Amino acid sequence: MANIFSGYFLPVTLAIITLGMGLSITHRDFKNVFFRPRAVIIGICCQILLLPLIAFGVAMLTNIDPYFKVGLVIIAACPGGATSNLVTYLLNGNVALSISMTALNSLITLVSIPVNVSLALMVFLHTDVEIQLNVWDTILKVFLLTVVPAYIGVTIRQRKSAFAKGLNHPLKVILPLILLVVYLGVLFIDEGSTIATRKDFFSLMPYALLLNALSMFLGWQVAYLTKLKRVDRYTIAIEVGLQNSALAIFVASTLLGNREMALVAVVYGSFTFFSTAFFGWGIKRISKEKVFLDKK
Repeated sequence: MANIFSGYFLPVTLAIITLGMGLSITHRDFKNVFFRPRAVIIGICCQILLLPLIAFGVAMLTNIDPYFKVGLVIIAACPGGATSNLVTYLLNGNVALSISMTALNSLITLVSIPVNVSLALMVFLHTDVEIQLNVWDTILKVFLLTVVPAYIGVTIRQRKSAFAKGLNHPLKVILPLILLVVYLGVLFIDEGSTIATRKDFFSLMPYALLLNALSMFLGWQVAYLTKLKRVDRYTIAIEVGLQNSALAIFVASTLLGNREMALVAVVYGSFTFFSTAFFGWGIKRISKEKVFLDKK
């Protein structure tokens, strides 16, 4: 019962959120993503190649504790999940693209998390630790928490269009509140042993915020330079900029057994939903300026 929020409430909440977002999209939206895969390919490449480079760069240019540097890389190695999907939904982004990137990248992390974390341990701590994730458990979670709820939501939208559209506005208030309550439980109750002190928060927040902001900006810049549609640009910026702090805490505290590394994820997870929403809103507004104007 010690991990009641992360073990029980969080999976159910993520499934509900994905179902709710599925009510806003159609089968055609997903078909467009996979029959015209340029946006999802560019987004995934940003996540698995650009994001770790940003994290290593931020870590190498700072003088924080080496364990915290590894913590930054762990954050960068974890995909955004339903949290980034929700921010995309709230900002009227390409939800189908966002969910597709989350599902694909969750599978890729079976390889990318061990590689990036092991490299960070060697570079910053000069240690060699083997990291392994449960393959079938990860596949099952992606299927049950992402694919199935999204499919149910899309199917309801197809059969009960008026009902689905009527829920759009209230869900934009209800879903963030549910996620906020559950994440507070995960961060400050389940992970009580890794609660950050005020000193930890103020010492780590600038670097966590820099990782968040820089990742969003460069993700958006790559999408802009590759001439993706405006809506896909800020969707990719959100996906690249916001990472799964709950997964990062699990990797740091459970797989590596290190409180200092987990602290970075605790601090990161305490504010980045809001900072990502703010940055995403700003990028969306910038994209409307005449110099960036193109087809949605």
